[in-house]
Amino acid sequence: MLKRTTSLSVLLSLALLSGCTPAAPAEQSAQRTLFAMDAPMSLQISGDRAQEALEAAVSELQRLDALLDRNEPESDLSHLNAAAGSGQPVSLDGETIEVLRQALDCAAQSGGAFDCTIAPVMDAWGFGGSGDYRVPGTEELAALLPLVDSTQLQLDESAHTAQLTQTGMEADLGGIAKGYAADRLTALMADYGVESALFDLGSSTIAAVGERPGGGPWRVGLRDPNDAQQRLGVLSLQDESLSTSGGYERNFTQDGVTYHHILDPKTGYPAETGLLSVTVVGENAALADAWSTALFILGEDGAHALWESRDDFEYILCCADGRVLVTEGLEKNFAFEGDAYGYTCEILRR
Repeated sequence: MLKRTTSLSVLLSLALLSGCTPAAPAEQSAQRTLFAMDAPMSLQISGDRAQEALEAAVSELQRLDALLDRNEPESDLSHLNAAAGSGQPVSLDGETIEVLRQALDCAAQSGGAFDCTIAPVMDAWGFGGSGDYRVPGTEELAALLPLVDSTQLQLDESAHTAQLTQTGMEADLGGIAKGYAADRLTALMADYGVESALFDLGSSTIAAVGERPGGGPWRVGLRDPNDAQQRLGVLSLQDESLSTSGGYERNFTQDGVTYHHILDPKTGYPAETGLLSVTVVGENAALADAWSTALFILGEDGAHALWESRDDFEYILCCADGRVLVTEGLEKNFAFEGDAYGYTCEILRR
């Protein structure tokens, strides 16, 4: 018997604790909820040109969705995947090339923990968009794993072309596209003089522009992976983005075993690293998006090693044994509340 679980607001509760501080009376605000990039999204913008900025943001999300969604027949990703193994480079939009480049950089720097060519394995599990969840056989996975190899995705940035060298390969940008979209929206706000905005892109990716209306950083609730009604704590964000990956975000249960969607590119199976969720905070939302997946797959030790080697992100790990590990850069910005539910908090230092 198979039971499906797909939570649309599973990782972060945007209880936007901003209601505590009223907006300045003269300031205009605009909000919109929409569905894009296979996720429900919420946009909140304040400023003299808030409505104009909102319409531009919605158009930008729709444009990027059409460009980067591999399940959209006319998208760049669909054209790239359709030509896999043909030996012919595919002309792509410059932005698609940029997102692919960032994805390849993350793959190299994470030792392959993040790999955008994992699409064939995702599809075998039903996590690629079909929703037809199942546990693939050992032989099936063994045949698909050679197709998961980001080094076989070749880019020519000057010519704006790319190619997948093996027939059957497919790229999927679901692990980085929402982060890239958040970066684009943040940059777009400058064109409209917006200094206060919050973009909730599927709950797993959130970007904060400036301060919330009325002053002070935006405050985002980080939910308890074991109970959507409880919070691990509250993060204060200002001109930063966060991305969270959790094994419970999308999963199914078959024969009493629960399988989640964060697949290890090396094994083809859901990553089992003793982590329940990973939240990454940084100025670059695309990287935060990719790193949250990579750190979940790397596990506690691998996550710490990667963090020690870089200075462009911080993280919060929620471990299955009840520990919540917070890197020192977030010590002053994270108000821990998990002790009420049996969690303990540790600050990690370099």
